[in-house]
Amino acid sequence: MAEAAGGPQPEDCPGSSSAQAGRAAACQGCPNQGLCAAGAAPDPAELSELRSRLRAVKHTVLVLSGKGGVGKSTFSALLAHGLAADEAKQVALLDIDICGPSIPKMMGLEGEQVHQSGSGWSPVYVEENLGVMSVGFLLSSPDDAVIWRGPKKNGLIKQFLRDVDWGEVDYLIVDTPPGTSDEHLSVVQYLSATHVDGAVIITTPQEVALQDVRKEINFCHKVKLPVIGVVENMSGFVCPKCKKESQIFPPTTGGAEKMCQNLNVSLLGKVPLDPRIGKCCDKGQSFLSEAPESPATSSYRNIIQRIQEYCDQHHLPEEKIV
Repeated sequence: MAEAAGGPQPEDCPGSSSAQAGRAAACQGCPNQGLCAAGAAPDPAELSELRSRLRAVKHTVLVLSGKGGVGKSTFSALLAHGLAADEAKQVALLDIDICGPSIPKMMGLEGEQVHQSGSGWSPVYVEENLGVMSVGFLLSSPDDAVIWRGPKKNGLIKQFLRDVDWGEVDYLIVDTPPGTSDEHLSVVQYLSATHVDGAVIITTPQEVALQDVRKEINFCHKVKLPVIGVVENMSGFVCPKCKKESQIFPPTTGGAEKMCQNLNVSLLGKVPLDPRIGKCCDKGQSFLSEAPESPATSSYRNIIQRIQEYCDQHHLPEEKIV
């Protein structure tokens, strides 16, 4: 382990206390030292540029989870579809999972390319009121591996926020990779230029997922990102024939409900397993419209309504004024 540099430990540092994030020798070259280091502030000119671009975005919601494979991108895609069901609302979905961009396939946009206009990059549209941006649109093949270090990831996230012509947007949904690393620190830092409504945390019932999700909630507290609530995915399975309910992932420690009680955060809802969710994602279809009678669809719609209500209650329009 590299020796820590001298000086006091930053208060509420997002990194580990032993490494003195932002001040340790191992942090040299990290693009997020401005967020970690004590007393450092983001570049005002950069934040002003981002604020100007994002001033027309009314609500921003991050979708997070410390654990991979819990259905985070699936939830992001369905949240975007659910919000865009209201044709009066303009919705944008930003995929910052640089190494594993699955949003283009889930949204039925594989093979699409990003076009540039005088006002910047144009999102790829699923519907007239639902635009998407992902690194997947920049790859020559869906099988191409993105092998980038932190600074390059950081630069692309900034470019997505600064150079994409989102236009007038009611909801900007940001799908993130698992963990609490470069991409998460970068997007929180850049979005500090504007108002962020909060984060939705995705988990599954078993303890091995909840362990990482607790870290994600702790991350949100440390970087002062509000937690809208937690969604428990894969919460039981109801057989479509015999109607018997089974626990595929038993909540050995009480599941998301018990965790939310202990950490004093809201449980937005539980979504049961439905094999059609995976099929719809593979085909680039909206599960909400393909299976409207499913108990999972009912759960998703209730959760989406709660997120909308939270955003309406916590939105501060004066923070958008430049």
